[in-house]
Amino acid sequence: MSGGFDPLVPRPLDLPTEVPLEEDATGHAEALDEAKILAAPGTQANPPDQATLEQWRSQLHAWREDALARYGTPTRYDAPEAQWANRCFTVAQTWLWDELFFDFDAQAFTPERFLADAQQRFGGLDGVVLWHAYPIIGIDERNQWDFYDVPGLAEAAATLHEHGVAVFVDYNPWDTGTRRAGNTDAEDLATVVRHLNADGVFLDTLKKADPEFVAAMEAARPGIGLEGESKLVTERVADHALSWAQWFADSEIPGVLRARWFERRHMQHHIRRWNRDHAAELRSAWLNGVGVMVWEVVFGVWVGWNARDAAMLRRMLPVQRAMHRWLTEGEWTPLAVCEPPVFASTFELDGVTLYALVNTSSEDVTYTAGPGTWVTFDGPLQHGEAEVIVPAQGVAAMVHIADGAALPLGVADLELEPPVRDSSFPHRRAVRLAAPEWSGPTAGAELVSAWRSGAVPVPAGERVLTVRYRQRETGMYDGAPYVEEWKPLPPRLHDQRTLERAVTIADGVRVASREVSAAEYAQFLAAIGEASDAHVDAADADRPATGVTFARARQFAAWAGGRLPTEDEWQLAATRYGFERRTPAVWNWTESEHSDGRTRFVMLKGGADHKSEGSDWYVDGGVQSPEFALKFLLPGMGVDASPSIGFRVYWEN
Repeated sequence: MSGGFDPLVPRPLDLPTEVPLEEDATGHAEALDEAKILAAPGTQANPPDQATLEQWRSQLHAWREDALARYGTPTRYDAPEAQWANRCFTVAQTWLWDELFFDFDAQAFTPERFLADAQQRFGGLDGVVLWHAYPIIGIDERNQWDFYDVPGLAEAAATLHEHGVAVFVDYNPWDTGTRRAGNTDAEDLATVVRHLNADGVFLDTLKKADPEFVAAMEAARPGIGLEGESKLVTERVADHALSWAQWFADSEIPGVLRARWFERRHMQHHIRRWNRDHAAELRSAWLNGVGVMVWEVVFGVWVGWNARDAAMLRRMLPVQRAMHRWLTEGEWTPLAVCEPPVFASTFELDGVTLYALVNTSSEDVTYTAGPGTWVTFDGPLQHGEAEVIVPAQGVAAMVHIADGAALPLGVADLELEPPVRDSSFPHRRAVRLAAPEWSGPTAGAELVSAWRSGAVPVPAGERVLTVRYRQRETGMYDGAPYVEEWKPLPPRLHDQRTLERAVTIADGVRVASREVSAAEYAQFLAAIGEASDAHVDAADADRPATGVTFARARQFAAWAGGRLPTEDEWQLAATRYGFERRTPAVWNWTESEHSDGRTRFVMLKGGADHKSEGSDWYVDGGVQSPEFALKFLLPGMGVDASPSIGFRVYWEN
């Protein structure tokens, strides 16, 4: 237990909603309208009989018909420009600076590399969410729109479109404490949508948008897909074409997604972001004819998919894409097969019936259907009884062709990917990256000697440091912070944590007593030919040099005959006599670049006078104690340069 709840079990609001079998379902409209999943009756040990299943389905239909009468039939799904959304089965939540999506050496976006990886591992993507600001927003005055103002991003979005992949942008309604430009959020977001030619908007922390907001987005991009977080209320399914089904717990006998049952063209994306096992999400998506979210880099933390689940998605997608009409227009019968541990939904259209089968057990099960004419996706048509193996924890498909019905084009040629049994987690560990070699000029000996003479000496030897940090969702050096947990909530989320680091300090270590000043930085720019002279107005000369990228700070340190101090050297020096802060106080870059192959980060020390107020999602603000460290995800294209970040230099004797 933590904070009064067990994070490893679903919260009450995540649980499925019981469907009354003996009472009028419309009398329970308030509860059913709010359901995440409409629970199926029975248990695997005591499954429902056919009469009970028929009563359950009858109640589902009764609720839906009543809801349509109360809220009206959604019409926006009829618009041709909105049709793309109900085909968007798999969407990837993508940090702009994911090392698959961005090349740090070339400082260029690499959308084709990202898509090629997704094609090989998952069977391709239908949409990509360009996640841009959190968890680094709040480091300074820049607002969420500023973090979309990046060279090359519009071209990257165009490349995604060329490959038939929809582009989503993210909206953070909680961003109220940064720079304001006098526009409404809807106006600013509409500008971003037009600039990136975005197809959809992810509503972060927002179940639904206000009608005025919806209208503004529709004006910016007719047919735009608004994707609400978690459970979208039934009355707003009409103007939100998608929703991310986050932390939906299913019943023991698989139930029905309420929003999908209400409107068959409403696309949902199952996701439990901290899970290392996505089998349950995939099975529910398969039974309900919806999609999943692939989210492997969760705010800088690696939560990669295992080989079994990736292969399961590769089995699902070709069938879902080829038989999309069956999933949206066909007659859907949930639990058409209810033979624990095997279950199936059927989708019938024009005499052709898709069986979407799942197996919840840890052993393969052979399912026998028939008689009839069958497509089993592993050879020629079968006549009479047909068998398929439903893999352990996995999915399978078969198609029944009624007499006189036509075999759908492309279906007979499909072959399902073979199942994979390896469900081990593909760990990635972050490693420290060395600074690049500096081949440029170096400062004069007299100048360097003057700087070094006032530096703070750090005693050599072994030390054990106490490091404090705010947990948030970025973790620290290694590992995901909430493995297999249901949604982390305060006080677990955003709480203060402590770790210890054992370090060895070499002989003769000195750390500059103060940050590099604006005047000193101007000298460096003049020395490397990027400024005509080293003049800085007197009022600014003694201020810390800020707006300097991490890479450029490293170059200055090398020019000055040293390097940046590590986060440990910085912390030890900060407790020594003579360590000072310039005004205003700013965070300090440290020599601590790490990468796990997908995310780069750097530890910042010291805190800053700047503090963005109004949300826990912002970067920590204010001056911090020497023990405090901030894991700062490293962006490219100069976005890391901030008026809130400076640096100082380390030398050895």
